[in-house]
Amino acid sequence: MKIAYLLLLLPALVACDVVYDRMGIPVPEKVEAEGKAIGSACRHAGRGLEDCYALNPKADKAAIHGGWKEMNEYMIKNKMESMAPEIARSGPKKANPAPAEDAASKEAEPPAGNPPPGESAAKK
Repeated sequence: MKIAYLLLLLPALVACDVVYDRMGIPVPEKVEAEGKAIGSACRHAGRGLEDCYALNPKADKAAIHGGWKEMNEYMIKNKMESMAPEIARSGPKKANPAPAEDAASKEAEPPAGNPPPGESAAKK
């Protein structure tokens, strides 16, 4: 009896996008549409393909390229100018390590007005 109910509900569940989303299964049409939208937005903002790829590493690169190309053709056809992006691209932050001489000199010299830890105990 339970199998009969499952067989009746199976066609409805297979076509439901919510089931795919909850199971984490990517829908190819949705991935393609999102990639094209990202590519179009990048082109409209005046970003290059490489920047677009770097800003959206999880998106499908072929779809991004397709969307970028379609928007480029549309903008040329309609003589549109690209808009300046409002949010600056934030690349990976690089730590600037201090030179070895500066780090060694900071450790050797205590701050002015504060005696080294060993001397404060000896004076008391």
